[in-house]
Amino acid sequence: MTTYRYRLDLQLFSQDKSEPATPKKKEDARKKGQVAKSMELPGAFILLFTFVSFLLLGGFLKERMLGMFTSIFMYDLLSEVTIRNTSHLFNQLLVEGLIMLAPIFLISVLLALLGNFMQIGFLLTGDPLKMKFSKLNPVEGAKKIFGLRSLVEMLKSMFKLTVIGVIVALTLWGEKENLLGLARMPLDSTMSYVGKLIVMLGVKIGIGFVALAFFDFLYQKYEHAKQLRMSKQEIKDEYKKIEGDPLIKAKIKERQRRMAMQRMMQDIPKADVIITNPTHFAVALQYQSGQMEAPRVIAKGADFVALKIKEKAKEHGIITMENKPLARALFNRVEIGETIPADLFQAVAEVLAYVYKLKGRAN
Repeated sequence: MTTYRYRLDLQLFSQDKSEPATPKKKEDARKKGQVAKSMELPGAFILLFTFVSFLLLGGFLKERMLGMFTSIFMYDLLSEVTIRNTSHLFNQLLVEGLIMLAPIFLISVLLALLGNFMQIGFLLTGDPLKMKFSKLNPVEGAKKIFGLRSLVEMLKSMFKLTVIGVIVALTLWGEKENLLGLARMPLDSTMSYVGKLIVMLGVKIGIGFVALAFFDFLYQKYEHAKQLRMSKQEIKDEYKKIEGDPLIKAKIKERQRRMAMQRMMQDIPKADVIITNPTHFAVALQYQSGQMEAPRVIAKGADFVALKIKEKAKEHGIITMENKPLARALFNRVEIGETIPADLFQAVAEVLAYVYKLKGRAN
């Protein structure tokens, strides 16, 4: 049986977009205006709450409409019909009509904004308005017309018509006795009943459309996420673009390490003593009385680096002392540039005192 030493993930070579989009790709798509949005939801909100506003503002609308018709019949046009008084009448009717319809328009605009804000939040972008020649591609246009998405849109429209038909049929069937009795009702009662029936149908259809729009929004989110899917190679390339090529990063880290090593080696001549393990660790200490509160580690290293520190110390006549516990403690607990901890003061002081004695310096 043949065995192989290395294993390869063949999925890295696959271009199948099976991975969910990264946050960066989602953010880039959002900046271009590519978001999950259902066009049905704002329209459904407008339809539902427009009819709800008819229920809430029925008294106001009735009063303004009666006043408008009253002003028409009471306006004196019989004595003299001129351009002036005729234009005045129509201007008055226009103002009355705008006052009557203003609440409906305001509710429609607010609900259209609310329907979009609930789906995508606040977003301003001009990217979809840019001229792109790819939009003029007849092949892509044919795909949109005869593709799966167009089929789904057609099925949605047919389902909406079916829902409207079912709601209207069930409502009228439930009102069949009242509808058959309209012939015996006065005209004002008939108009009032028909108006209430129309508003009731509008509210029911609006509720049905809101429910359909909610499911359409979920479908649009699914389709949007599907379109943004990425292959493993695309994710890898994006990571390289954001974080940088791992090989380049490794070279940068290696260069930084060498520069840090050079700076550390340049500080070794300033050391008072090198404490060794003797073969595994080497720690260089510096202490300047009156300028430092405690001795400071200016260089340290293990194995090969420790050997280099000892060679550098030998070149500059720095005393090297073997103290295995102290060398290990300093190497593990103190970083370069830090002062030694208080519990090591006594051991380090003894070493420095011995060094000063060897150098003939005062304690």
